[in-house]
Amino acid sequence: MTTLHLVDPELLPLLEVFPQIDVSSAGLETARAVAGAMEPVEMGVADGLQIAIEERMIDGPQGPDSLRILILRPTGFSTERRGAILHVHGGGYVIGRPELSLAFLRATVAAQGCVIVSVDYRLAPEATWEAATADCYAGLVWLANNAGSLGVDDSRIGVMGESAGGGLAAAIALMARDRKGPMLAFQNLLYPMLDDRTVTRTAQNPVTGEFIWTRTHNHHGWTAYLGHAPGAETVSPYAAPARVTDVAGLPPTWIGVGGLDLFLDEDTDYAMRLNAAGVAVDFVLYPGAYHAFDQSPEGAISARANADRQAALHRALAV
Repeated sequence: MTTLHLVDPELLPLLEVFPQIDVSSAGLETARAVAGAMEPVEMGVADGLQIAIEERMIDGPQGPDSLRILILRPTGFSTERRGAILHVHGGGYVIGRPELSLAFLRATVAAQGCVIVSVDYRLAPEATWEAATADCYAGLVWLANNAGSLGVDDSRIGVMGESAGGGLAAAIALMARDRKGPMLAFQNLLYPMLDDRTVTRTAQNPVTGEFIWTRTHNHHGWTAYLGHAPGAETVSPYAAPARVTDVAGLPPTWIGVGGLDLFLDEDTDYAMRLNAAGVAVDFVLYPGAYHAFDQSPEGAISARANADRQAALHRALAV
């Protein structure tokens, strides 16, 4: 049974051109090459946006100058300290770099006047979840420790990510809470990849997971990221944030997900658990939308999702 008839008609053209990738061990090298080909040719200012983009190596879990980050900030001098976002890119935990998200990151800096630090974390299967979370948390700590030199108000720092990046952002929020690390003002999660158990559940939502990121993709991604088959009782909540038993004390959260996205159920459950724990949650379900639908250049539902996300960031950064 296909769910194509449920797709928002304006999102159909993106399905026709979106790259079909294989993230198994046999196809991963090609998938990474496809993702690399989608990166901008140049990182500099584009579309008339006055934004400085800097590549920097910082101290990370592997030692001095071992962790690559991109820093985006408005050009021009300002005496006011800005809000900041630690961003984590998507890619199923196995592909991608910060450059893949540059169009959205530029637009966010332009809209919010904020500073963004995006982490080039280690990918699976070469490194598993311990490495990725350590890299991303190191990026957050660096951002907080260097707030002064970056012109950042350290009371207005949040985390943001898409898909696997949303899962990592949620994990960073858990780590910051549990380690009493940097105090986060918000987390902004677009169709986050939160729960390895989605792979193993026998009762599956019949309308989710047909397009872009499928159940097969999900199995390969989680297996590579965990270093073993998904579903084990011992999986850490820092690897799969949906595993956490106590979500109290997490920052205000925005979560958006499409009605046909494989992650719909795990994202809905996480949002409801946050709400029940007294965390302020803005949860938005986009009908007829599949994974990565926000990349459609034409769909009204995509424009709405991007506008919703920017509005949520505006509210969070203005605190």
